[in-house]
Amino acid sequence: MVIIMVGKKKIQEYEERMRQAIAILTEVSEDTTTPRNIRKAAKDSINALQDTQYTHAVRASNAISILDEILQDPNMPPYTRVKLWNVMSLLEAIKD
Repeated sequence: MVIIMVGKKKIQEYEERMRQAIAILTEVSEDTTTPRNIRKAAKDSINALQDTQYTHAVRASNAISILDEILQDPNMPPYTRVKLWNVMSLLEAIKD
């Protein structure tokens, strides 16, 4: 088992990025103009980000994976797609 030391400042930055991502995903998941499958993917991404049994990077990667699949949906409203791209760019900066 390899333990990777990440500085306290980095952890705070990662947690702030996750908070921002969760806030945006919560907006998407509660937007009734967004198709149900996309709202579900947003909720699943929130759950992935809140799963504390994994490192920050793994949680971010899991959420990105969920969002990446749903971004191909042709029924997604353009404004929702932009929000999800913003979430992905926030999460892509999280590394171990």
